[in-house]
Amino acid sequence: MQSPLNLLTVEEYLKSEQDSEIRHEYVAGQIYAMAGASEEHNLIVGNIFALLRPHLRASSCRAFVSDMKVKVKTQQADIFYYPDLLVTCDPNDNKKYFKTNPNLIVEVLSDSTQTTDRREKRINYQSLESLQEYVLVSQDEIKVEIYRKDNNGNWTVETLGESDDLQLNSVGLTLTMADIYEDVLIPS
Repeated sequence: MQSPLNLLTVEEYLKSEQDSEIRHEYVAGQIYAMAGASEEHNLIVGNIFALLRPHLRASSCRAFVSDMKVKVKTQQADIFYYPDLLVTCDPNDNKKYFKTNPNLIVEVLSDSTQTTDRREKRINYQSLESLQEYVLVSQDEIKVEIYRKDNNGNWTVETLGESDDLQLNSVGLTLTMADIYEDVLIPS
């Protein structure tokens, strides 16, 4: 049963997502269907995950791809997003269907999501105390933006290109652009 104004409670949303054939993000009682991803998008996420997973083995950190939600609690609302990739190193971050304390979040940009990823999601993700790095990866060009929290809790941004390496300080891993974009055809 839905709440007034057709808004879902968190409990209703989480239950409906378990049986849903498509994924939905949740923002303040409203749900938004997730679009499918391109070949380039899938290759980039797979490439990063394939390097992260063995690197994190035997540590307290765990990496998750597209089907694991992140819960963000703001003053205004509860929010659940499906990031393309997340890493949590908190052994107590053990909810079955969502995580609350990610250290690292990666989103691969597309035309339909890049505005939301750069603004709304970035602001909401950066409110997470545990988050150390938020990475945006372009699928149309070799370009990565990394938002990183400094020792004073302030966020800085660095834009990387073809000749740069991506330093993931939150998990102690360096990726080359060749690693990230392996098998991806970039339009010229």
